[in-house]
Amino acid sequence: MVVGLVLAAAAVAAQVAPAEMPDGATVLARATAAAGGDGGVNARTLMLAGSAVFYGPSGAAPRSRADDYRMWRVFDPSRESSHAAEGKVRILAQSGGRVLFTVGYDGETTWNERGVVPKAEADAYWASNFGFGIIRHAADPGFKAERVPDDAVDGHPVYMVRLTDPKGGVTLFGVDQATYAIRSMGFTTPRGWHVRHYDDFVRLARPDWLQARRVTLYYNGVKANEVFWRDTVVNGSIDDALFAPPK
Repeated sequence: MVVGLVLAAAAVAAQVAPAEMPDGATVLARATAAAGGDGGVNARTLMLAGSAVFYGPSGAAPRSRADDYRMWRVFDPSRESSHAAEGKVRILAQSGGRVLFTVGYDGETTWNERGVVPKAEADAYWASNFGFGIIRHAADPGFKAERVPDDAVDGHPVYMVRLTDPKGGVTLFGVDQATYAIRSMGFTTPRGWHVRHYDDFVRLARPDWLQARRVTLYYNGVKANEVFWRDTVVNGSIDDALFAPPK
């Protein structure tokens, strides 16, 4: 009887055990390759355009909608901090030609539609938003990748990997077990626990780049906004004036 139970348990374990158990560094290396490999790691700029829906802290109805939502990025090739402003960034949300909000960072100063943002407020803002791009540096010295229990994101089985940067910042990535596309990302922010889900992927060429066209953002488990990217340009020319604070 005991032998039968042992054999039955072994059979069940064989059925649920994955075919392989790659370590955290291997999973993130495969995710980086799936995202475009060197093309993704060495990307210089990124421009995205689409639409977005924003929700308030309470209630079920959308607070606002942007029919024109854009982001411009200039990447920092030596980035070491997961959740701080590095490189340059500009975000613009408009509805019917009216600016809902805009925010920019020129490498030193953060500003929005109301003017320059004080550093402490700016640091808290970026700490609640930056995070995905750090995976491009996961293989750099000082980074540590660890497997944690597997999960599923929107019905897709994922490997969960905890990435710690040299400054101690932690990001939790959910990597699709079949395609190695990044399905989720989570980290602690001044606003609470922040999670993003990625879906509707499209692959670009020259450089190779995998872009999620649907991004859903949550804070403390509650949906905050959804972004639907329509256009993607990698390594395009960006006018530096886009990032400059208003005079």
